[in-house]
Amino acid sequence: MRHYRKNLKGRSRRLRKEMTDAEQLLWFRLRRKQILGIQFYRQKPLGPYIVDFHAAAVNLVIEVDGGQHFEDGHLLRDAERDGFLKMRGIMVLRFDNRQVLLELESVVDEVFRVCGSRLNPP
Repeated sequence: MRHYRKNLKGRSRRLRKEMTDAEQLLWFRLRRKQILGIQFYRQKPLGPYIVDFHAAAVNLVIEVDGGQHFEDGHLLRDAERDGFLKMRGIMVLRFDNRQVLLELESVVDEVFRVCGSRLNPP
């Protein structure tokens, strides 16, 4: 079990209820171990952050970014978060809302590919 700040639990529950359309669409393809039998969690607290989707079995986080993530302040915070996760051996995959909404199959294919490679490293 990964450690997280207890004060994030309520916020993560709220975020699960308020998922964006893109997050909901991707969640329907990740839930119930549909990808290689891997369990994904949504709006999961990890350390001081709440990540969109987390698969502990393959040390993978998936982030679905809205337009605000392309602003300077968000880019810096995202880089800090990614660095924090990378230092703990967790890979971060980032997709923007548009990719998920318009190219869902490509997004799912990439998630499948990465999960497969992390389950069976060369």
